[in-house]
Amino acid sequence: MSIRLHPQDIIQGPDEDLDSGSCSSSSDEDEDQNDPKTWDDWVSDSQEHGECYSLFEDKKLPSVAEAVEYDEQTHGFNLDRVSSKLALDFHQRVRLVNYIRKQKPSAADLSSLTGAEPFFADDQYLIPAIADDPLLQSQSGDWSEEEDVDTSGALPKDLESALKKIKLLETNLKRAKRNLVDYREFVTKSLDVEKLSERIASTSAADPVPPKRDDDSHYFTSYGSNDIHATMLNDKVRTSAYASFILGTPTVFNGAVVLDVGCGTGILSMFAARSGAKRVYAVDASDIVKRAEEIIKDNGHEDAITVIQGKVEDITLPDGVAEVDVIISEWMGYALLYESMLDSVLVARDRFLRPGGIIAPSQCRIMLTLCEGAEIYKDRVGMWDDVYGFDMSAMKEEVYGEAIVDIVKPESLVSDPVIIKDLYIPDVRLQQLNFHSSFTLVCTSTKRTKIRTFVLYFDTFFSPLGMPISPSTKVHVAHEGSPIVAEVWPLGGKFQPKRRASQGGSRTPGEERVTSFSTGPESVPTHWKQTIFLLHEPIRAHEGTVVTGTFSCRKSDENSRELDVEIRYSVKDDAVSAPGDLIIQMYKVR
Repeated sequence: MSIRLHPQDIIQGPDEDLDSGSCSSSSDEDEDQNDPKTWDDWVSDSQEHGECYSLFEDKKLPSVAEAVEYDEQTHGFNLDRVSSKLALDFHQRVRLVNYIRKQKPSAADLSSLTGAEPFFADDQYLIPAIADDPLLQSQSGDWSEEEDVDTSGALPKDLESALKKIKLLETNLKRAKRNLVDYREFVTKSLDVEKLSERIASTSAADPVPPKRDDDSHYFTSYGSNDIHATMLNDKVRTSAYASFILGTPTVFNGAVVLDVGCGTGILSMFAARSGAKRVYAVDASDIVKRAEEIIKDNGHEDAITVIQGKVEDITLPDGVAEVDVIISEWMGYALLYESMLDSVLVARDRFLRPGGIIAPSQCRIMLTLCEGAEIYKDRVGMWDDVYGFDMSAMKEEVYGEAIVDIVKPESLVSDPVIIKDLYIPDVRLQQLNFHSSFTLVCTSTKRTKIRTFVLYFDTFFSPLGMPISPSTKVHVAHEGSPIVAEVWPLGGKFQPKRRASQGGSRTPGEERVTSFSTGPESVPTHWKQTIFLLHEPIRAHEGTVVTGTFSCRKSDENSRELDVEIRYSVKDDAVSAPGDLIIQMYKVR
């Protein structure tokens, strides 16, 4: 899905004269009468019955009122009270809700709000962060403009109080209708909600509700086959980086108790045993553990490694073990967060890792850059123009909504990369895996070019001290012909600790040796490749063209292991020019 917002598309304020017909018309009323379920009905239903997420965490409550109450009790923030205190109008309240959901400030960060902050006037925060968010359709319970008017459900004590209360309720009802009309117009223009409500209305209430998809069963079953493990083991960049860290850091592993989350064939567990680990618990929910046990026994490590089949969220470590010294896991997916396996690593961290323990890898950075993408466009889009002499261009639209996993040639990149998410695994929280990040990319092409894609990849770091890496630490980029594997499986089966500076470690004098690898286009390709987001319209650029925007990523509602990505961007001719139209595109990573 792609949306272009021009300045004239921005919603007008609530002071428009509704009687002038600027926000509604008789034709609209006729359509509402013929439609079995109107917008107002839909909004009313969602407010009364719709579940609502907390503003500060990924927790769904049964209603708006319970979500507001939960945020007050848990985080000390009451949306209604803040809206009333700051005298926010409807649109400012909507902006506040979307700002919190997108930027994820803490409740403490919001304690000093004055109502004059720039985001209260920023129309990008009129676009919902969550589809059909009930908080955007509700209004503060404290609408009273007169402190002496009783807004409770009690009957008025005298005629004067009754008349005041009737007048206030009429004013509030008129305000509510006006706000809903304004918001309906904005969302209808920007997000095509009329079609959505038509689809909702056409769905019979008698239709059976399909059972909730079991994402875990399908996921773990897929890891029971040989092919997927062969692909990962043959990824020399990946496997050698893990081996280099585990075998080359005996101070971390010698005598340690290690937990391998998602052990697969047991390769990381065997590296840990070879590095001197006292005990390794190899955990996997897939049936691959049966072969892992055989492999571990065939290689003589059965005394050091205990294989456990099950989800790390559910297991108990044997022999009364409550804590481990090290957690190792190869949890990364396409675009880093696809498959949501990091969730399980964070659970393992919170359940089993002792204070001061080590997680490997310790840090990952998601990178974003610009790419000409001419070959990708030709292969994925242009080919539909002529298929054996037939025009199949109707197939193009689906391509733009799906992220593409493929290898990008480094010479096709036309900007330096920027970090859009830096995950320090020892501290990261589950809520932070749904994120919203700003970016600025500057075209470096020395000639005029068409930019057809954004490209995403990630860099991975292993710290033997478990500390955040220095900002000056550069990721190791593996090049063709570099001795990636020879140092990992040396003759005689003994790892040689002496290393050349180019062999995967990165440090300056006095710093710890950090092992790292990149999945970017400059590196030998990994099985993660790169994640490519095709643009509906190419960016016509030259050296110095600036592309600014926001990158949003969250778990898909349809499948918790897939990702929904939204990219909003605008283009400036140079650093001082005014930005062009705001372009919005949505993608699935699956």
